[in-house]
Amino acid sequence: MHETKNVSLPAAAPHIVGANGNPDALLSRELGTRQLAANIFNYTVGSGIFVLPAFAVLRLGSAAPLAYVACAIIIGLVVMCFAEAGSRVSATGGPYAYVETALGPLWGFVAGCLVVVTGTSAAAGVCTLLARSILTLTPGTSIWVNRAVIVLLVATLVSINYRGVKTGARFIEMITVAKLLPLLAFVGIGVFFIEPSHLAWTEVPAAGTVLATAGIVIFAFSGIEGSLIPSGEVKNPSKTVPRAAFLALGAATLLYLAIQFVALGIMGTALANDDTTPLASAANAVVGPTGRAIIVAGAAISMFGYLSANILSEPRGLFAMSRDHFLPALLTSVHPSFHTPHKAIVIYGVIVASIALSGTFEKLAIFANLSALILYFLCAVAAYVLRKKDVRTDGEPFLAPGGPLVPITTCLLLSWLFYETVTVNQFTVLAIVLVIVFAIYGLRSWRMKTPQTA
Repeated sequence: MHETKNVSLPAAAPHIVGANGNPDALLSRELGTRQLAANIFNYTVGSGIFVLPAFAVLRLGSAAPLAYVACAIIIGLVVMCFAEAGSRVSATGGPYAYVETALGPLWGFVAGCLVVVTGTSAAAGVCTLLARSILTLTPGTSIWVNRAVIVLLVATLVSINYRGVKTGARFIEMITVAKLLPLLAFVGIGVFFIEPSHLAWTEVPAAGTVLATAGIVIFAFSGIEGSLIPSGEVKNPSKTVPRAAFLALGAATLLYLAIQFVALGIMGTALANDDTTPLASAANAVVGPTGRAIIVAGAAISMFGYLSANILSEPRGLFAMSRDHFLPALLTSVHPSFHTPHKAIVIYGVIVASIALSGTFEKLAIFANLSALILYFLCAVAAYVLRKKDVRTDGEPFLAPGGPLVPITTCLLLSWLFYETVTVNQFTVLAIVLVIVFAIYGLRSWRMKTPQTA
């Protein structure tokens, strides 16, 4: 790979722009700043914020907001790396495309595998939880009804996104408004019921404890790695990606801090006693059962919004890996009328539904969390390399303030977070998975070379 300066195409990735036979050129660029920001926001604000406030209080007591501040700092640096990389590489695939362009096909393949596993396992888990939430309205239903609800949920979202990225994006915008209303109502009403003494710190927690707590809470901030996968369908990506990323993550951070302050102010450290529906308990303390029901309904809407964003974005990852010959060519098929990777969308839906129905998603959950940290690290490295080579594929790129200090600091903080959060057993599982990924890549490379030497 040679260094590329001020040109439109990096030598390592000729698929980035509309070359002959490039399937990306068949996709329709329909996502503007508002639509992409809604997708990122929906991906980020899922079910986690309805549960994690209790965990933060359990670990840090009244100093729980410190975990969110730590997350905001780390995720802010991560977003700057994604914003710069996304403004330089406009191909479908998001972090997979950024890493592949910057670091080559091996690390691109690793990033792509991590994105796929993270997306499918998270979607399957949320789908299962959402089905359970819906069925609480009709207690005593059989397991077959639960399975039917899972299939119906996935099939509905597959159908919406099959018919066009604009259709899927409009649906996500509506869901964004619907999920915001109960959360904003919780903050707007609950702020009048805050007991100031509940917010007083009894002690200042150690930095390691804050960071270890942030290592769990940060997954309420994760999602940008999946939400930027449809980069090939974004209008003017060099400007749209940075604007949408900062807008969505900034809004999510302010919302999370407000929710944590209000919930803690209402319940105090007793918030930690409900590790299932802490926000619903806080709402119940303020306005009674009606408030609790609204928050529970809001959680269901939020999970549905996450699934909407997931099924809009993640199939494009399969499309991108197929485009680069890592997956079967079938997945690069683009619908002649809807201009969507329709077969990738359907196959992705089948995978998500199958994992949700099997119940194995819980075994993938830990790896999904760890893989997000690895992806962030790889994308920070990619942002550094892309800037150094001055790769630009669609207009003047966004330049993160601070230059190379941003990706370097991001890598150092992520490494510290990884060290504070990951157990030996979890690290072992991750290492085994990465060895398998490297082995698959090596086998693919060998099979591709075999016909040439025969």
